[in-house]
Amino acid sequence: MNSLSCTRDHGIYRARQAAIAAVLISLMVLTRGHHFPLLRNIVPGASWAVFFLAGMYLNAPLALAGFLGLAVGIDYAAIEWGGTRAFCVSPAYIALLPAYASLWLAGRGYRLGWGLERIAPLPLVFCGLLGTLVCDVISSGSFYLYSGRFAYPNWAEYLARSAQHLPRCLVAMGLWLSMAALAHNLLLARRNPAHH
Repeated sequence: MNSLSCTRDHGIYRARQAAIAAVLISLMVLTRGHHFPLLRNIVPGASWAVFFLAGMYLNAPLALAGFLGLAVGIDYAAIEWGGTRAFCVSPAYIALLPAYASLWLAGRGYRLGWGLERIAPLPLVFCGLLGTLVCDVISSGSFYLYSGRFAYPNWAEYLARSAQHLPRCLVAMGLWLSMAALAHNLLLARRNPAHH
């Protein structure tokens, strides 16, 4: 392989990484916290899936930090200028860092375990489910215990609250990961028709 071919391949790789990052940024901006009222009842939030997919696809070491900053920035803008209630912002908000990092690590785990040649459905479901459950325990558990919004925290109330919102999180994650896997495999088949 000559240096011109290597340079061209590196340029293609960087362009793909930039395109994936742009899609993920757009998804988070459009759906995070449903700050756009028109999308609230149509499109489920993609933030959790974005962190998972960023871990799966993006190789830049600072990608996780960038998406954490984006999430905080969107929340700040929505509260400061968008009229969104600040109910979720509490001392427990800091727990979103390890919660979202768990999703990123689950995505990275999928990539390291199964690669990106073709998306394997069962491992993707396993990693997505594991990441979602860990993220939920960290984020909702810390909010319940440390936000100061609940006078007498107890297991029964926590589990009842979790049973209300966790199914929505699982459905949203399943939808976005299914769409990403479909798009991935279709693009792969288009690029390498002889292999499919």
